[in-house]
Amino acid sequence: MKMIKTVFLLLFFANLVRAQTAERTISGTIKDTKNEVLPGTTVRLLKAADSSLVKGEITDGNGKFQFVNLEYNSYLLSITAIGQKPFTSVALTIDSIHPMISLPVIIMLPAKSVELNEVTVKARKPLMVQEIDKTTINVEAMISSATSNTLEVLEKTPGVSVGSNGEISLNGRGGVLVLIDGRSTYMSGQDLAAYLKSLPGGMLDKIELMDNPSAKYDASGNAIINIRLKKNKTGGFTGNVSAGISVGRYARSNDVLNLNYNYKKVNLFVNLGYGFEKNYSLDTYDRRFYDTSNQLTSKVNLVNKLINKNSLGNANFGMDFAATAKTTLGVIVNLNGGTRNGDFDYNSTNYNADNELNGRGAGNTESTDKRTNTGINLNLLHKLNTTGREFSADVNYLKYKTSANQVLENTAFLPDGLLNSRTRFLYEIPSDINIYTAKADYVHPFKNKMKMEVGLKSSIVDNDFIFNYYDIKGNSQTMDNGKSNHFRYKENVNAAYLNGQKAWRKFGAQVGVRVENTHARGRQLGNEVVEEMTFTKNYTVLFPSVFFNYKLGDKGINTFGIMAVRRINRPNYQLLNPFVFFKDQYTYSSGNPGLTPQYQDRIELKYQHKQFLNMGLSYNRFTDLIFQTTQAVDSIFTSRPENIAKGYMVLLNTNLSVSPTKWWYMNPTLRLSRITTKGAVYTENLNIKLNLVRFEFNNYLTLGKKWNAELGGYFASRDITGQAITGGMYRVNASVQKKIWKGKGSIRLSAEDIFHSWVYHNRSVSLKQSDFSQITKTDTQRIGFAFTYRFGKDTFARKRKYNNNGTDDEKERVSN
Repeated sequence: MKMIKTVFLLLFFANLVRAQTAERTISGTIKDTKNEVLPGTTVRLLKAADSSLVKGEITDGNGKFQFVNLEYNSYLLSITAIGQKPFTSVALTIDSIHPMISLPVIIMLPAKSVELNEVTVKARKPLMVQEIDKTTINVEAMISSATSNTLEVLEKTPGVSVGSNGEISLNGRGGVLVLIDGRSTYMSGQDLAAYLKSLPGGMLDKIELMDNPSAKYDASGNAIINIRLKKNKTGGFTGNVSAGISVGRYARSNDVLNLNYNYKKVNLFVNLGYGFEKNYSLDTYDRRFYDTSNQLTSKVNLVNKLINKNSLGNANFGMDFAATAKTTLGVIVNLNGGTRNGDFDYNSTNYNADNELNGRGAGNTESTDKRTNTGINLNLLHKLNTTGREFSADVNYLKYKTSANQVLENTAFLPDGLLNSRTRFLYEIPSDINIYTAKADYVHPFKNKMKMEVGLKSSIVDNDFIFNYYDIKGNSQTMDNGKSNHFRYKENVNAAYLNGQKAWRKFGAQVGVRVENTHARGRQLGNEVVEEMTFTKNYTVLFPSVFFNYKLGDKGINTFGIMAVRRINRPNYQLLNPFVFFKDQYTYSSGNPGLTPQYQDRIELKYQHKQFLNMGLSYNRFTDLIFQTTQAVDSIFTSRPENIAKGYMVLLNTNLSVSPTKWWYMNPTLRLSRITTKGAVYTENLNIKLNLVRFEFNNYLTLGKKWNAELGGYFASRDITGQAITGGMYRVNASVQKKIWKGKGSIRLSAEDIFHSWVYHNRSVSLKQSDFSQITKTDTQRIGFAFTYRFGKDTFARKRKYNNNGTDDEKERVSN
């Protein structure tokens, strides 16, 4: 089987690099006056002699079109797009001397009047642009984005779900890799959630959703979400400001200033953001414990209340310098940080099997943590010729520094109310993470719509975590080495990839392979009580990816695709730390240094009809599934990640984009899936079979020249999170916007979770001699208000589109 795969790859790439006879083609790219591509534009090819129709095309997500297999003749292009003036080209002649015509970028003028030094585009960007390989979300089309942080914007993005602890999933697949401007944050879980909360929604330009990334991307993550920050590509000095506030039980704000100066060879940009958030979380637990004969022995009722106050800031500075006509150099500096203060209270009531009071408990945790994140990126793009051959390189340095303190107090009372015990202790939790990455990519296009990509990447991640535990008695503090921990973890990943694309008239193919070698070393430093422990991991894995698509008819408005990929989920660094962390007197958590990576193999069938319908049916098989387990010992629940054998998911995803009238656009999405896990947790079998339903329904209304509105809803049936089944829930959101000052400004009003129905109802599964139920409620019901304003006069500059990863914006996997 391996020999067959090898021969197939060799034959494919041999065909890829072989020179071909030139086809008779006309191709080009269509953009608007803001230098933004125009996907979904209608391009008709007419005979110049009588203007009779030869064939038609719809531009792809990158605004590109191509007509192939043409006869020798003279032609005209007739182009129409919503909100733009119609365009007709001069005569284009295909003959033996000019068999291929590659047009310069075609700029469409807005349908409204155009002032001399300023362009005002009245047409609104579509929220969603769908392609066979990815979906692009235009964040500016979300009215509520100005009152939200980035995590909240993701939560309202079609296809994206955010769990109660900040876990992000895309189209039902968890373990998502989140990129910022094409670069990994190297964060996950609650650390990633905290970082995304520090980015106001007004800083975002687009969100790219990729279910099946090609070999050029890191193999980690079951899917990829690429968040692109705003950068103006027009000449002159421009900027925009947005200020938003939303109020639920508590208030929060998100304020942004974006500046851009583009003159001749230099493009400078600055993004400044500040946010303040006060939030609450209310958890109610009922825990029951049983003997070996399954008879109730005791139960605990637990109420946890957490109030967080966060002050968050973000600054992004960048420069793009066109050193020569073919070489561009770039530098980006990102500063991100903030302070978080938490106040956690719990109250517990303990009963015996006869429901008689055994005792009560109470506790409080006051926490403060300061985060300082620094990122530096240097990038190079060198175009070797005008046909698309290019070399790019990136060097990145990231530093995440956190200093945290937690003071915990626990009190236990006898049934008669007398004090039984009281303890008070302190956690000091500094951490330091340094990340170094370097990558290089080379793109080589061939004739007849063929392309080869190769690249190398190396990353080093150095983690240093300290947990110091102090007993507090009066004014004195005594360190307890038995409950303290110092954990270091260093990981080096080296990768190389080869990716090839070939497109024919109706058929397209892409085959790629990525190889990644991982070497890691973890060390728990010992002390007088704790013995030192070390572990190493070294493995090399191949990640193949195969994509095929086929277009029905000459217009190519119906596209079928089949794709197969392999992905990896490496454990979060902190999940490998064996330290046991105290939350309350009934709840502990720890890591697991024995965790191994989780692998996913996926095959998917896709169908797309224009921008109207997009469907995908996939089979996903998981091995060494990383699962958050819970073990009950006496009355204490300890959560710990484990690898639990295997599982699979069958997923049917259906998305519609339709306009019943000129003023109403709607976007419903339905996801049906079946999840099965097979394995064991401690002594219990974990054989779960669940049928899940997700339904999103978003409506976008144009109520006049200056008014537009949104109304959306989301329903999630039951789901599984660790050893808990979450019940069904829903939410409804609405927003309205009025444009002011000739379209340069806007006033926005939004309402989130109108019925406060986004409440988690969890129940346990496969716990040994115990079970629990839990209700979690947070500050999701909110009213928001925002103001946005664009300033500066744009002078159109046809420079290269700025790219944040040392290469152009990702191109589609199979050329059209």
